[in-house]
Amino acid sequence: MPQKSSRPPIVIAETEVERLDRLARRAVDSNPEVADELMIELERAQVCSAPAVPDNVVRMNSLVEFQTDAGSRLTLRLVYPEDANIAGGCISILTPVGAALIGLSVGQVMTWKDLMGRDRTLKIISVQNDLS
Repeated sequence: MPQKSSRPPIVIAETEVERLDRLARRAVDSNPEVADELMIELERAQVCSAPAVPDNVVRMNSLVEFQTDAGSRLTLRLVYPEDANIAGGCISILTPVGAALIGLSVGQVMTWKDLMGRDRTLKIISVQNDLS
């Protein structure tokens, strides 16, 4: 697992931190690896008011385009588990890549572990936030 200090700095809105923390704690028994990763991200994040989060930061319900180390370029919406529908382009925060995306901004690169336990990297290309 990457050290906390080797990860890029992230920003998360205070309005999302509490719900994400509760979600991660509830998932500890059913999905411990992803729950742990999400808790690490929440602990290291710069938390600020929702209006202070820059527009280029991945938030819940953001449409994010990213490129993987395998060369794939994907555009997915980061959502809560109840709204997940990978066929519809919506990925849950409680997946390895979902937990890796939260709080990143355009241009940042993040290492994460896939479902097979392999280290992977992704780079944020663009972020669209429709928070209305």
